[in-house]
Amino acid sequence: MKTAFLRTVAAIALVAAASGSHAQNYPGKTITMIVPFAAGGPTDTVARLVAQSMGNTLKQQIIIENVGGAGGTIGAARVAKAAPDGYTLFLHHIGHSTAPGLYRKLSYNAIDSFEPIGMVTDVPMTLIARKEFPAKDFKELLAYVKANKEKVTYANAGLGSASHLCGMLFQTAIGVDLTTVPYKGTGPAMNDMLGGQVDLMCDQTTNTTSQIKSGKVKVYGVTTRQRLAAMPNVPTMSEAGLPGFEVAVWHGMYAPKGTPKPVIDTLSNALRAALKDPTVKQRFADLGTEPVADSRARPEALRAHLKAEIDRWGPIITKAGQYAD
Repeated sequence: MKTAFLRTVAAIALVAAASGSHAQNYPGKTITMIVPFAAGGPTDTVARLVAQSMGNTLKQQIIIENVGGAGGTIGAARVAKAAPDGYTLFLHHIGHSTAPGLYRKLSYNAIDSFEPIGMVTDVPMTLIARKEFPAKDFKELLAYVKANKEKVTYANAGLGSASHLCGMLFQTAIGVDLTTVPYKGTGPAMNDMLGGQVDLMCDQTTNTTSQIKSGKVKVYGVTTRQRLAAMPNVPTMSEAGLPGFEVAVWHGMYAPKGTPKPVIDTLSNALRAALKDPTVKQRFADLGTEPVADSRARPEALRAHLKAEIDRWGPIITKAGQYAD
């Protein structure tokens, strides 16, 4: 009995020593960051900006791998099954908190299958339309949509995407069901809007700001409480005529469950350094967003926020009755 006990203690000590050694030598090779959406989309843009700066701090390259599909759940499932060694990371937006409500069966638990690293940014959204859409402001848009709801089309980047969630809230708020056209990513949806094939879309400023400023699309409002410094002439949705309408697409970074705490701490420190990087801050500002405060770019803050958002969105999704298989 005593011998067996000593062997167990020795084994535990060996594992602990190996874990400590791994943490001290981390990172010793290239890190992969999984983005669960198509390349060129708003979440991909955020990930690439942050990954480059974090890589400079860690003195290792962080490469982006786009694993899209099923509202981000395919990429999430892949990370949940990855080795918890700090070499597979995950950057997802608000959709990570809505997946438990939208999908009846998930192969992972949105909270328990991951180690939070920290929040990254809150990206505002904009309600936009194709350039030739008849309505010149939100008041005209509301009247036109209600009078022509059978023929007005709303584009989104697929079930669970930020554009889907914003559109769901918008249609609920105005009491109109529009013809929804889902795409496999924001890029294809925007391309069709620029080509005049779809009418409306609500999407992140990281994807719409340049199109708005160039006059390629019409904009009716931003989904924040206050106007954006990058687009001061664009009213908030509340100002435009939809009081209380507010959606912010927050982004968080995670690692697989079981990743050693020293590794998580190293990654969280690198993330916070990236969010203070002048280049990152300027690029975010150009896209109509900004890094979160230092206190929110920490594991415990992301864990608390994720749980709160799951609790918030669950009832909304249930009321809307929109589910995936």
